[in-house]
Amino acid sequence: MRKFTGAIAAILLLSMGGTGAQAQFNQSEYTDVDLDACTVIQSDDFGSTWACNGYKGIPVMIAEGDLRFFVSYGLTSTEEKAATQTLPPFNHLGPKIEWRLSNVGGGYKPFATVLRYFVQRTDDSGAEIAEGQVLVVTRIEPGATCQTAWIDALANPNANELAREAADKAADFNCENDPEIVGDFEAWAL
Repeated sequence: MRKFTGAIAAILLLSMGGTGAQAQFNQSEYTDVDLDACTVIQSDDFGSTWACNGYKGIPVMIAEGDLRFFVSYGLTSTEEKAATQTLPPFNHLGPKIEWRLSNVGGGYKPFATVLRYFVQRTDDSGAEIAEGQVLVVTRIEPGATCQTAWIDALANPNANELAREAADKAADFNCENDPEIVGDFEAWAL
């Protein structure tokens, strides 16, 4: 009986992280996109730039120019590649930022975001039709904050799941590349 009890204790210890290795768990937190709660840091006839607070006060830079929005994160947000990235069609932002958090290294820290963009759709004649929706995944890392994936939220019934999966792989994305198209994607969104 003693050997059996010892084996059970060893199995429990290993399953609870007794080897010193910590299991990685990702989770989501949400913050509002509310430009009225942000500080205008620049504005002219061509657009505006806002400084906003994100998850636990992380800086979020939101800019608008030529009827398109740009979003970047962190203390160097205006210097990051994400500050120059947007979707080609005229667009505006959804009301929430989903922050993907990892517990690696103790405590939960954000490593990526998912943000819904509403984009203008036109038919072949250029007439505007129903609004499209694209989930934009952005990697958050000083010096390497960039868009990593685009998911057409209308063409994929599991778009939120696809976006979270893409976000969970964002740390491996090379910001020199264009964002990856994930799932089905209608041509109007490009």
